[in-house]
Amino acid sequence: MQLNTLKRDDPELYDILMREVSREHGTLELIASENFVSYAVLQMAGGVMTNKYAEGYPGRRYYGGCEHVDEAENLARERAKKLFGAEYVNVQPHSGSQANMAALMTFVEVGDTIMGLDLAHGGHLTHGSPVNFSGRLYHVVSYHVHPQTGRVDFDELITLAREHKPKLIICGGSAYPRFIEFEQFREVADEVNAFLMADIAHPAGLVATGLHPSPFPHCDVVTTTTHKTLRGPRGGMIMMGRDWENPWGKVAPKSGRVKQVSELLDSMVMPGIQGGPLMHIIAAKAVAFGEALKPDFKEYTRQVVENARCLAEEFMSRDYQLVSGGTDTHLVLIDLTNKGITGKAAEKALEKAGITVNKNMVPFDKKSPFVTSGIRIGTPAITTRGMQVKEMKIIVDLINQVLSDPENQNIIDKVRNEVKDLCEEFPLYEQIRD
Repeated sequence: MQLNTLKRDDPELYDILMREVSREHGTLELIASENFVSYAVLQMAGGVMTNKYAEGYPGRRYYGGCEHVDEAENLARERAKKLFGAEYVNVQPHSGSQANMAALMTFVEVGDTIMGLDLAHGGHLTHGSPVNFSGRLYHVVSYHVHPQTGRVDFDELITLAREHKPKLIICGGSAYPRFIEFEQFREVADEVNAFLMADIAHPAGLVATGLHPSPFPHCDVVTTTTHKTLRGPRGGMIMMGRDWENPWGKVAPKSGRVKQVSELLDSMVMPGIQGGPLMHIIAAKAVAFGEALKPDFKEYTRQVVENARCLAEEFMSRDYQLVSGGTDTHLVLIDLTNKGITGKAAEKALEKAGITVNKNMVPFDKKSPFVTSGIRIGTPAITTRGMQVKEMKIIVDLINQVLSDPENQNIIDKVRNEVKDLCEEFPLYEQIRD
């Protein structure tokens, strides 16, 4: 990528950008929700389609001059449909949170009862947290994981569902290391006549390649982000395995009564909660979906899972307590209580050593969300760099050195140098480094 113009016209921001390039290259990125996009995705996300206003949908825009952005959006939708086996796709949500908002506002009314996994048990803010729109607009009943297994407690779930009769149940989360149990959730939803919404933001790439069970046909609506394991630009998406006739007779803004649920979802995204779509990001989503349809992407996701399982085994061999006792996916959630260090302290110490993780609450956590008892670690980004099982063992050893003596600056400096050497073996974005 050519950055000479930025360097000349805004050297201050150019320097900030290059410092971030250097940080990404020289650190081990283990945040489970992060990844590194391809050069092609970077180029499209920084391309001329950022100039185009395109409110509406392909063939039905509020502006002229949309013939080419229409082509890009149609390509993104068709590739996503093929990738996930979906009949309906909306690629306009700016984020996973906005995809969730649009889905919720389509299927339930303000004040209705919904159920989602408690944030401290692996859920997400948009699944009913009281500080989020979802907790403010809806009556939320949270379900939890079982204290012995670390997996969703379906006995509790069905008891709560029978008692509270939710209109919609959300499955999925942001720190749930196991496969999402779509079929079991469907059974509960059917018993209480609730809609079932899946948030697959984290395992989406694994779902796309068949390494994680598919939410179809069990879920009525599915939301996801397009980054994380899908390795695309930051953004959101809404899908349905099949479209069906609108059961409510609702009125969509400016369009009268709609016949299909897909029309209602489209109108809720725009003009319901968003204005003009980010056409450069939608086009970049199309690039990423095209990459995910290639055979080497399945090999990549297979390595992501293998690397995560290796991390889990290595941590457990050193007496680290993993929530649910391991992982099926790309992430591990570690309860550090027995190690005598908080998640916040662990995150800070590891960051000094060039290893980026995030503090995370664990089920039944007694510490606040700002301190936490755990950390969440994921393998998508380091796998993108080409690291495999051999490197996972090295990484766990480095993490363990730091967490065993987090105040020891000599250890931190030693690990930092070893991290730099390891990163040099797996270069990142060489074309845009000074």
